[in-house]
Amino acid sequence: MEKDKQKEKIGVVAWISLIVLILLVSGIFKSSEGALKILDFANLSGNYGLIGETGSNFIGQGGTGAKGGFMIAVDILPAVMLFMGLVAVCEKLGAFKAAEIVFRPILRLILGIPGSAGIAFVSSFTGSDVAAVLTRELAENGSMTDDERTIFVSYQYAGSACINNTIFAAAPILLFSPISAGIFIVVIFVCKLVGANLVRLLFRMRAKKTKKEVQ
Repeated sequence: MEKDKQKEKIGVVAWISLIVLILLVSGIFKSSEGALKILDFANLSGNYGLIGETGSNFIGQGGTGAKGGFMIAVDILPAVMLFMGLVAVCEKLGAFKAAEIVFRPILRLILGIPGSAGIAFVSSFTGSDVAAVLTRELAENGSMTDDERTIFVSYQYAGSACINNTIFAAAPILLFSPISAGIFIVVIFVCKLVGANLVRLLFRMRAKKTKKEVQ
């Protein structure tokens, strides 16, 4: 009965909002031209203009310490605010309920976390900021336990944004490597899963030990 009620609440709008949100964070349309560019979150976030002929924006160049960190925080603030607004709208439309159905069997199997983390899971391949915001939202609204959050964070933190960092940050290495970028990404992904499941195993061992002590 509960499953039937849940299915009734998830309509076409919820599925459309889920698809749009996944496309936005997936990076598929990052290099697209024309109207398709709006389906990428990085393009929606935009860029700051340059100051004169300096070649830099208001952040400047060569910043260090607390002041440099503060300017970086100011830099990512508009993107975080924009995404939190998008998340709020998509949540009202039922995107996360739809994500729970789609991703539940996959994420429960490989990480032991709820399906509602599916959008954060997809976004973690191309960036870390969006996934971090989503994970916090899931933990705060009770969709994810503290243990599940720790497991998910251990997955995200190691090899963060593996697609972007492999293709762009490691580009010079890939020029001389006989192995393709795809293989690098697969290896990183597998290692991320192994690390997260080690944390998952530790939690299970702790739970069993606590249960024995109570008995």
